[in-house]
Amino acid sequence: MIVAERKPLTEIIKAVAPFEKVLVLGCGECVTVCMAGGDKEVKETAAAMAIARKKAGKELAVKTQTVERQCEFEYLEAARKLVEEADVVVSLACGVGIQTMNLHYAEVQTLPGVNTTFMGLPLQQGVWVENCLGCGNCVLEDTVGICPIARCSKSMLNGPCGGSQDGKCEVSKETECGWHLIVERLIKFDKLSALSEVKPPKDWATSHSGGPRKMVREDVKL
Repeated sequence: MIVAERKPLTEIIKAVAPFEKVLVLGCGECVTVCMAGGDKEVKETAAAMAIARKKAGKELAVKTQTVERQCEFEYLEAARKLVEEADVVVSLACGVGIQTMNLHYAEVQTLPGVNTTFMGLPLQQGVWVENCLGCGNCVLEDTVGICPIARCSKSMLNGPCGGSQDGKCEVSKETECGWHLIVERLIKFDKLSALSEVKPPKDWATSHSGGPRKMVREDVKL
């Protein structure tokens, strides 16, 4: 899932300072699950913004709504009336949803109310770890289900760098060495010999390094 966290309230308040009518728009998908942009967070953010403006001796008209998904145009139609009444929209969706709003409602600015962080796995309630960078060329079959691109701090493909200690990355004692985890899995499935096969340098053309990506389903005609 896409993981995000709410921006500091002071940052949001500063961004909406020139406006008098604000719509805070939430998303019912990933940001709801990670408790950054669901209906509860939308109402909390709106209330805090109104209180802050009132303390400054001014009024702020704030309305709220949460749509099922902000990353698809069809779901954004449910918010049309409130969007058209607003001077600005503060979106608590991920960066994709925010950009989709700006495309669909080009006449109204949609500002970010969250920072989109990564695609992650929920380890436990309220805890997520980055598991995938969306590099466009998956190698999980070689590493028994643990991504060396996301889980290794150096995105190495041919084993550990030698800087880890006691299963922890040299970057931080709080960070597990991705390759330590991979080697343990290789041993468990009797595939450690796979490390003797030297992998060529990764072709990053399939990742964001090759520019913005587009995927077109086979049955779609452009």
